[in-house]
Amino acid sequence: MQTTPAPLEGLLIITPRLFHDERGYFYESFHRTRYAEAGLPPFLQDNHSLSKKNVVRGLHYQKPHAQGKLVFVTRGKVWDVVVDIRRDSKTFGQWFSIELSDENHAQLYIPPGFAHGFCTLSDEADFAYKCTDVYTPGTEHGIRFDDPDINIPWPTTTPILSDKDKTYPRLADIPREHLFP
Repeated sequence: MQTTPAPLEGLLIITPRLFHDERGYFYESFHRTRYAEAGLPPFLQDNHSLSKKNVVRGLHYQKPHAQGKLVFVTRGKVWDVVVDIRRDSKTFGQWFSIELSDENHAQLYIPPGFAHGFCTLSDEADFAYKCTDVYTPGTEHGIRFDDPDINIPWPTTTPILSDKDKTYPRLADIPREHLFP
């Protein structure tokens, strides 16, 4: 596997090594020892979602019980986005995006301190993520996906959102204690 730092400090792009033959391909989507050697923490929970085209999930985070996430797509294609919400970071409020797909097999490690979301580009996408802490009801927070101050150019003009995602505040309106130091 190859690891590459992304432009926002702490983000890590992981490209697994694929082994091709006449049957198709094989790759390790996770290997605890190799990922630990790359600096990733242990993971406690695996999640999987199925989303239709133009679904936008996010921008989500959990505090307390902050979660680092290793995200990847097992079928389809998404446009994955993270926003730095570490209030003392020099890149606070900045975003980074990467296309994750079953063709490029790219993975993104997102440490605590970032809000995360994605938009499904294919007809459907299976999205997998490993988390460093478990989901804890009552500690979930979010940022409005179309916050004009962040100005993320989402690749859809017809986003499909959950009711919860429609009600999240702008980053500027989030109480300081709900952000990361």
